[in-house]
Amino acid sequence: MHCAPQKQSILRLARRAIIPSPHTRVLRASSSSCLPASGSSSPNPSFPCVDAHAARESRIIASSAPKLSHFKPQLSSESGPEPPYARPNPLSYNVYHHERPLPLTYASPLPSVDIAYETWGTLSPNKDNVILLHTGLSASSHAASTPANPADGWWEKFIGPGKALDTNQFFVICTNVLGGCYGTTGPSSVDPSTGERYATRFPVVSIFDMVRAQFCLLDHLGVHKLYASVGSSMGAMQSLAVGWLYPERVGKVASISGAARSSPGSIAMRYAQRSVLMADPNWNKGFYYDGLPPHTGMKLARQIATITYRSGPEWDQRFGRKLRQLPPPETPVSSSSVSSDLNLPRIPALCPDFLIETYLDHQGEQFCLKYDANSLIYISKAMDLFDMTLPALRELNLVPPQPRTDSTQHMSHFTPTQTSHSKSHPPPTNPPPHLPDLAEGLGPLANTPTLILGVQSDILFPVEQQREVADALRMAGNEQVSYYELGGVWGHDTFLLDVLNVGGAIRGFLS
Repeated sequence: MHCAPQKQSILRLARRAIIPSPHTRVLRASSSSCLPASGSSSPNPSFPCVDAHAARESRIIASSAPKLSHFKPQLSSESGPEPPYARPNPLSYNVYHHERPLPLTYASPLPSVDIAYETWGTLSPNKDNVILLHTGLSASSHAASTPANPADGWWEKFIGPGKALDTNQFFVICTNVLGGCYGTTGPSSVDPSTGERYATRFPVVSIFDMVRAQFCLLDHLGVHKLYASVGSSMGAMQSLAVGWLYPERVGKVASISGAARSSPGSIAMRYAQRSVLMADPNWNKGFYYDGLPPHTGMKLARQIATITYRSGPEWDQRFGRKLRQLPPPETPVSSSSVSSDLNLPRIPALCPDFLIETYLDHQGEQFCLKYDANSLIYISKAMDLFDMTLPALRELNLVPPQPRTDSTQHMSHFTPTQTSHSKSHPPPTNPPPHLPDLAEGLGPLANTPTLILGVQSDILFPVEQQREVADALRMAGNEQVSYYELGGVWGHDTFLLDVLNVGGAIRGFLS
């Protein structure tokens, strides 16, 4: 049963959040006594970061558009180097409606699905120049600007004439993933069997389900074989899954800052994001579409995510321990009233005070109304579940297909002792215990040229995970593995920022 609060209840809750109760006043008076004493009475403490949540909620109510579908796109640029993740306009992308049931890994098939997608370049007469580009967790299909949507996309500098994904040569397709909220069927979509939004009645999806939905689109477009599958972050997982599910239908696979098996550290980080989001009372077990969205939980989840996307050395270079600039005093203060306070250092604020704190606060504020909370929960869980070791694949009742047949390549079959390491890339000194199982699981990719690219400062997808994918592929008999590690201080987001090195590696691999 749909259990979202009614509008009157929403207004009561909002007034309660904005107008402090008598108990709140008592607590504030008590806390103010802990401030340094001075010649005058201590001022009541101010917490603008807390007040901002109530003010945001008040604005949502005042806009008379609490539903996610009514949120307006925000295309303004961010203060950080990453591109904005703006909610796209339905008129700016294509939608393919797949009328047949879509099989799922963990549930009964979805009766039908919509798949949002955008394209760049020109499809060749033989339809053999297609690159399928896969997104990260929160990205839409808008990877680059188009005539329908001229705003910069999340991979703007990599797509276009003469760029890494050269649109003079390739036809690039990017979709919003299954479970998303940017046009493809997800928890915020309407369940055709009930006429209501799925919310958390939406089935749990896997990375493999996302790929199967994408290939429904490719079948619709008449694309039998991809020139390449390219993905970064969660998209790297999708790219590996493409090569595993459809070895005969993909020419090359590129995995950038991804993994073939989610690590416990990454799972923990995403669990923390889901926890703060689901603890927001507005989340309401996922049934918030007729009420207030869980904007406070989303802001906190985004702050946690932002930390995982970057690195400590970058924070040092960009912000150090600098404090925010204080605004000028609203009223002049007489010297007689503060003579004893002039010797005090700057009073620290409990809300954002360091520049790094203000940056995280800004990132959370910009994101909290742009993305569907349930989509974040479902898609992040799909990332946690991703595991291409053979035992994990068998638990999902997935039967590994045979490696693709290619007369120009040497056929190899996996044996536990077989390796294909080069002198420049010797076997790992201390291999992880799951490496043999991963090598067996990646057997279908044995004859598929594969690019693995990692970042040494990445804490979300550590470079050790990139090395183990390359090692496992070589153990599986793949002698066409290209492996690169990038330096720099940008952490996981390096795949968005290091245009020269990332673009060069992709360009060389695709040529």
